[in-house]
Amino acid sequence: MLLLLAAQPPAFAQVTGGQHVFRFLTLSPSARATALGGVVLSVRDDDAALAAFNPAALNPAMNGQSSLQHNFLLAGIQHSYAAYAHHVGVLDATLHAAIQHVGYGDIPMADEFGNIQGQVRAAETAFTLGAARQLSPKWSLGLNARFAVSALDMYRASALSADVGVLYVDTASLFSMAAVVRNAGTQLARYQDVREDLPFDLQVAFSKRLRYLPFRLTVIAHHLHQWDIRYDDPNLRPQNPLLFGGGEPSEGNPAIDNFFRHLIFNGEFLLGQAESFRIRLGYNHLRRRELTVRNFRSLAGFSAGVGFRVSRFRVDFGYASYHIAGGIVHFGLSTNVRELF
Repeated sequence: MLLLLAAQPPAFAQVTGGQHVFRFLTLSPSARATALGGVVLSVRDDDAALAAFNPAALNPAMNGQSSLQHNFLLAGIQHSYAAYAHHVGVLDATLHAAIQHVGYGDIPMADEFGNIQGQVRAAETAFTLGAARQLSPKWSLGLNARFAVSALDMYRASALSADVGVLYVDTASLFSMAAVVRNAGTQLARYQDVREDLPFDLQVAFSKRLRYLPFRLTVIAHHLHQWDIRYDDPNLRPQNPLLFGGGEPSEGNPAIDNFFRHLIFNGEFLLGQAESFRIRLGYNHLRRRELTVRNFRSLAGFSAGVGFRVSRFRVDFGYASYHIAGGIVHFGLSTNVRELF
């Protein structure tokens, strides 16, 4: 009996994917963020799309800024995002409104025998309103409120969620840091009356811009509310797990691997007059570990992109490698509408 118990694999924490509804809320809505590993928390400038990640990033420099983004996901899935920010002097606050939409295209509908009966349409949309205020010259606090709907043929689901963020920016030392609670909320309408959790996440980030080089380095930590996020892959277990349980993945140190799965590293070169040309690089260790195919080399987890100004417009391009099957391509266009009229 003891040997049988010892032979059982240990209980690992569940993976982060596939455990929540409205997972599209975790997609990067910004080409800039896609190039930087998927998340941007501790940067404050005039990019209105940054409020999707940290509402505390809203600031008066975003007044009149609009952002249009489109993402070509795998399997023909289309992902779009639009945002507008406005500063209200009377309230001493910066507000923003955004809409995020994912269209999954036509999905074949089949009966129990596999006969195609037609097509099923599937899509998800989220509407966001947010606001932020400067608490002091260095500290700001922001809040996003979001209503999300999901449609699969005749079935519907909806949810309410919120993001709360704080941002610290020290311009003298070229350092910033942020903490964000993302997607805290609940379902309103459910598929088949089954209650499921939203993709809650607790994140922190630190950014440092080098004094003598136009480069900003950022480290982001995510899923801090759930420490063990490794996947229990049976293919990585030892072949003879009879004694003392075995079952421990054999590639690398599990504790170190789990630690780095919580981290995203990125860097952004800010070049030219008024930082008009930017080169971006990112690395997401969780994505690499979960999407790399064993014995096949790939760039899964790595991302890159550029951003540049053309007249009054800023154009952003981002590419993120997900798998040997392909990656995602993201385009963004932003401008200040107050300067156009």
